Amino acid sequence: MNAPLLFSSLKIRGVEFKNRIFVSPMCQYSSEDGLPTDWHLVHLGSRAVGGAALVVVEATAVSPEGRISPQDSGLWSERHAEAFSRVTRFIKEQGAVPGIQIAHAGRKGSTPVPWDKSSGKNVPPDKGGWIPPAPSPIAFDADYAVPREMSVADAEKVARDFGKAARLARQAGFEVLELHFAHGYLVHEFLSPLSNQRKDAYGGTLDNRMRLALAAAESVRRQWPEEFPLFARISATDWSPGGWDLPDSIALAGWLKALGVDLIDCSSGGMVPHAKIPLGPGYQTPFSEAVRREAKILTGAVGLITEPSQAEDILAQGKADAVFLARELLRDPYWPLHAAKALGADVPWPKQYERAKA
Repeated sequence: MNAPLLFSSLKIRGVEFKNRIFVSPMCQYSSEDGLPTDWHLVHLGSRAVGGAALVVVEATAVSPEGRISPQDSGLWSERHAEAFSRVTRFIKEQGAVPGIQIAHAGRKGSTPVPWDKSSGKNVPPDKGGWIPPAPSPIAFDADYAVPREMSVADAEKVARDFGKAARLARQAGFEVLELHFAHGYLVHEFLSPLSNQRKDAYGGTLDNRMRLALAAAESVRRQWPEEFPLFARISATDWSPGGWDLPDSIALAGWLKALGVDLIDCSSGGMVPHAKIPLGPGYQTPFSEAVRREAKILTGAVGLITEPSQAEDILAQGKADAVFLARELLRDPYWPLHAAKALGADVPWPKQYERAKA
């Protein structure tokens, strides 16, 4: 019996991942002034203890107004880098690679935490919120705030902020960086004609709409060490007529590869609130397969991947090079250890837990 691909190592640049199971970035809405708390240490540390090869911190804002909610994490100062250092240290002690996703929420920023049902869709400035910026003054939905239209100087600053966050990420001890260009947040808002109606160099043609994404990637790669991988998460389609689609994503992936991005994390949606998305097991895997084949770049598959055999088949069929798991790892932080048993792979357990392995 051949060893399962899911538990084969993967080397990207100078970093070796012990298996192909990556913890997808998931917002915890538990930061204080953008700083990680004990919750983050335990939450992220548990997934490292559970056997995943890569543990990626939630969408972490490159500026205060880049947060999704006032309780989201940030990486815009030395103070934030220092606060994350204990998280990265613990993850590495468990044999996992620490990663972080850097982001700007754009028009979907200044929102309350999901479990707060009393604040409406936006936190007002007098309650700790802000007027969110966007490429065009188009609200995400009827009950969301109309964002302020960004100037060219604003867009140029965002690209610089991504670069600064990359430098701080390295200072904090991260070894993988992921650019968040998906789910209807700022860079995706520039990419999609559904949210970008600009008439200047950042709007109109595909090249113009990709301008911020490419500038941010270039800014980051200049600051991010050559030996460390750079990923980008994209929404491969808006699932909406006239929106961003798979051919656009393949084109973007090619340009990102040329700028030094190593892997495309293929998600979808998030641009419009009522898109009809055909949810089902592995429903986004065809995107990772197409981007991998056409752009000749490593890809990660994400979305309703829950079973060990399903994850193994994705890799065995050449549909992706790694799998990102999200909610399944919230339900079971030790999914990688259980998957190894199901697939017949013998992987080490933490020495503190070895007596339970049998």
